[in-house]
Amino acid sequence: MKYLTNIHKNRTYNIIIRSMIVFVTYFYIYKEIFQRKRGDEEVMIDWHTLIDYFSDIGGKPHTEFLIVWIFLLMIVNWGIESLKWQFLIGKVEKVPFLKSFEAVLSGVSVSVFTPNRVGEWFGRVFILKKVNPWKGVFITMIGSFSQLLTTMVVGAISLLFFIPVYYKNADFYSQYLYFGVVAIVFGIIAALILIFLNISVLPVFTRRLLKNKFAKANEYFSVISDYSTSELITVFTFSFLRYCVFSLQFYLFLMLFSVEIPLFHGLMIISLVFFIMTAIPTVTLTELGIRGAVSVYFISLYFTTFGEYSEMIKFGIFASSFSLWIINLALPAIVGTFFVFRLKFFRRKKT
Repeated sequence: MKYLTNIHKNRTYNIIIRSMIVFVTYFYIYKEIFQRKRGDEEVMIDWHTLIDYFSDIGGKPHTEFLIVWIFLLMIVNWGIESLKWQFLIGKVEKVPFLKSFEAVLSGVSVSVFTPNRVGEWFGRVFILKKVNPWKGVFITMIGSFSQLLTTMVVGAISLLFFIPVYYKNADFYSQYLYFGVVAIVFGIIAALILIFLNISVLPVFTRRLLKNKFAKANEYFSVISDYSTSELITVFTFSFLRYCVFSLQFYLFLMLFSVEIPLFHGLMIISLVFFIMTAIPTVTLTELGIRGAVSVYFISLYFTTFGEYSEMIKFGIFASSFSLWIINLALPAIVGTFFVFRLKFFRRKKT
């Protein structure tokens, strides 16, 4: 009788948590899309502004072509992330690709209202059946670290090209300063890559540091020791491919909103935007406003340096940032809510 009562309680708790996640996800997305405006006093972006813009340019061949490619890249983006997570989690539990895709989208739903999207780790692992969720969380963190590493490496390299092009005539610029930045950047990149490729030794340090105080936590954390250098390189490759996809998406959005910028300059500046965003602690909702402001600052430098800056260009930059958030986060989060109801936060205890 007590056994049946526990099953009933677990089922009830699971339903309550799932319902709360779905409600909060929809509430945040609705508030962000329909009740907030992004921009400044001169240029404000909201859902109605985008609808009006697409109504005006509707029917143009290049518009439809770009929109199709942007949506296809959205699928490719989360498909690569699903392959990466399937590869990582395969060490402890074999997961089919479609199930991995569901888990990733569930994680996006949970990440919407959590700082720096940490909810993404927990949103995925509760779809697993055999593995302890904490092991799944630490494995998922490897994938997140590889994505962060990719953003830092590409952004840092872009910074080295960006400084001499855009700040060469600035009062503070000097060759010594630039070489100092180069040395610091390469030092940071080398350190991060070294840490990532030797991540398997971290559990050894934690065991020595914590000793027997957190034995269970050390046991879960030790799962990251199972990955070889070649496997970590594979994970990094997945992350780099995904980075290329959503960077290209951003560039296509800029083209869609008539922000004409050469490919080299566009991708370099987009890399810097992502680079700066990794250094700013944000809740996903506030991230949208910050990303818009950062994007405007860097992309406007191109037009003030090589072209003519206008309010129309500022509108295009804000609109591109807002649209990228809708396509790559809001829409997948809504789809992910359908899979949230498969997550099991409370499980039946093994006997």
